[in-house]
Amino acid sequence: MASGKINVSVENIFPLIKKFLYSDHEIFLRELVSNATDATLKLKHLTSIGEAKVEYGNPIIEVKIDKEGKKLHIIDQGLGMTADEVEKYINQVAFSGAEEFLEKYKDSAKDSGIIGHFGLGFYSAFMVAEKVEIITKSFKDEPAAHWTCDGSPEFTLVPHDKTERGSEIILHIAEDSLEFLEEYKIRELLTKYNKFMPVPIKFGTRKEIIPVPEGAAEDVKPEEIEVDNIINNPNPAWTKQPVDLTDEDYKKFYHELYPMQFEEPLFNIHLNVDYPFNLTGILYFPKMGADLQLQKDKIQLYQNQVYVTDNVEGIVPEFLGMLKGVIDSPDIPLNVSRSYLQADGNVKKISNYITRKVADKLKSLFNENREDFEQKWNDIKIVLEYGMLSEPKFYEKAGDFVLYPTTEDKYYTLAELKENLKDNQTDKNGKLVVLYASNKDAQHSYIDIAKEKGYQVLLLDSPIVSHLIQKLEADNENLTFARVDADHIDKLIQKEEETISKLSDDEKEKLKTSIETVVPKENYTVQLENLDSNASPFIITQPEFMRRMKEMSASGGGGMFGMGNFPDMYNLVVNTNSELATTILNSQEDAQKDLVKQALDLAKLSQGLLKGEELTAFVKRSFETLK
Repeated sequence: MASGKINVSVENIFPLIKKFLYSDHEIFLRELVSNATDATLKLKHLTSIGEAKVEYGNPIIEVKIDKEGKKLHIIDQGLGMTADEVEKYINQVAFSGAEEFLEKYKDSAKDSGIIGHFGLGFYSAFMVAEKVEIITKSFKDEPAAHWTCDGSPEFTLVPHDKTERGSEIILHIAEDSLEFLEEYKIRELLTKYNKFMPVPIKFGTRKEIIPVPEGAAEDVKPEEIEVDNIINNPNPAWTKQPVDLTDEDYKKFYHELYPMQFEEPLFNIHLNVDYPFNLTGILYFPKMGADLQLQKDKIQLYQNQVYVTDNVEGIVPEFLGMLKGVIDSPDIPLNVSRSYLQADGNVKKISNYITRKVADKLKSLFNENREDFEQKWNDIKIVLEYGMLSEPKFYEKAGDFVLYPTTEDKYYTLAELKENLKDNQTDKNGKLVVLYASNKDAQHSYIDIAKEKGYQVLLLDSPIVSHLIQKLEADNENLTFARVDADHIDKLIQKEEETISKLSDDEKEKLKTSIETVVPKENYTVQLENLDSNASPFIITQPEFMRRMKEMSASGGGGMFGMGNFPDMYNLVVNTNSELATTILNSQEDAQKDLVKQALDLAKLSQGLLKGEELTAFVKRSFETLK
């Protein structure tokens, strides 16, 4: 029997490991199962190159709870270790790594959670165990070894009679960690971290019914057998080639990733790159409304099929954070701090690659089946519009597939839009005016007026539309966007011909004064216009610039400072050629006030601005006139 002291000068290294090394105690199981997986895959490699003269077979990893004995076992059929290797890897290498780690990171270690780089995975066991044993038999023809350590630097190392190859780690669970003897807890951790590990993981058994063979007697009962309960899928979809997968396979895998998601994804993007870095994965576009709410099911990051995190900030471009799916890359450092990730050159390349790949896929979907793409547009547009604003590389490619729908359900790309509108909607200064509505119902009357003129109106209704059109105007000369209720249509798209006014300048001045005595100045600016005599007498408009700045301020950034708290300002456009204008002009003062009040309320009603007390008074007044 050998016993000794682990070669380490920090006497109290175990309490330090417990305190500093991992902010998250549950990580121990991931680390130990990962080590078992490594030992198994290394053996696979050695047998395949003829260096290990043993049968690889069909090894599994088993996790077993012994509640009575307060023990947790992790058993593999991998490489195993000789006594010398235990001495070297467990007592020397890992511990010198631990010491180096603690010296370097004593102050910040709690937050950084750095693990894999120091060979410290095994020692995470001491976060939950008061004693740890390793019983291990190497694939080499040497006796098995039994190592025991009780969380102090003392250990014992003795021979053992284990005959089958592999290692068994036994954790004697500490009093403050007894939850790790509960079946539900271990199942939860294995499902979270090891769901797609490349070696089958057994956790208990389950009953399986063997179907009755055809032609058997009717009274034959199906047989029930006990089988290993394998909790993982060692060959998840992302590890396969896209040519080997059907649409059905992709959907099935989506539900495997997100068992609580009942809606089908709209489409997926299979990532597969091996230069200049390794990355595989599948991203799914879920059905998405117009709100930018945070997803509860996020993209999951794996390293060689081991779950790392679902916080993929910095690895996946921000706008794609709304997607779902998996990214697996051995080149992403495991469990490192946020700032380290963002400074890592590989990570930036990965982010750019994903952006490019998503753009290419969208372009091919658009080209292959435009009709289908148009039908899905409203469910994906918010991601793509956000992408155009936040990722210059995505914006460059977006012209090929980003769509601008009209209120008539026609869909144009920007180039098609310019081509289709240029003859009719170019104003006298050579500017192409793109009219849009943000709400088909609320702006119905304005859309109608525009259509009567033969103009097309886009329907742009996402919350970031103001930011987007601001960018499009900046990048496209002689293109301007105007919401249909921003002014009277003839003002929005000014043509050469002027309509003559029926009223003289004096009459106009008089009319304006009469109206301004009734209309509240703090909300409305009265604007007299010579419009077609059939046009509405009173029209409320909201100036594009002010409204857009307010919206941009409200949806974050880009607006003028403090604009969000500004009161809403409207223009009241009065048609001097309407019969009502003449009637108001020729009425007595009291009658004038009533007419202006009623006309203003009607204009407000058509804009959805007549509410509460004012609406009640208007309805009452209108009924009075019916008597």
